[in-house]
Amino acid sequence: MNNKTEICKVNVIHDETVNAVKEEMLENDQFEKLSMFFKAISDETRIKILFSLSKSRMCVCDLASLLGMTVSAISHQLRILKQAELVKSEKNGKIVFYSLSDEHVNTVFKNALEHIME
Repeated sequence: MNNKTEICKVNVIHDETVNAVKEEMLENDQFEKLSMFFKAISDETRIKILFSLSKSRMCVCDLASLLGMTVSAISHQLRILKQAELVKSEKNGKIVFYSLSDEHVNTVFKNALEHIME
């Protein structure tokens, strides 16, 4: 087995392309936030929650019933989605309702759904 690492012997082939993309690069903290966004939506349960919330705001109990899970499990997933700023909560009396945090989340979710339905 050869342990040599293959190294590109050319520094840059397409200077214009590299420079154009370099101009558009995000800051590291922006890449980190983007990575956290994708990690947050990479779980099937969280996707089901987002799908449900794209249809209607819902409380934890209703989400648990809909998805056949415990309130504790749904609460845990909602906490992750809330930390990623994908969902927001609103207290109405003793009940806390969850919804998508804003229209951007809904748009991203709908675009992803359209993509997989093609």
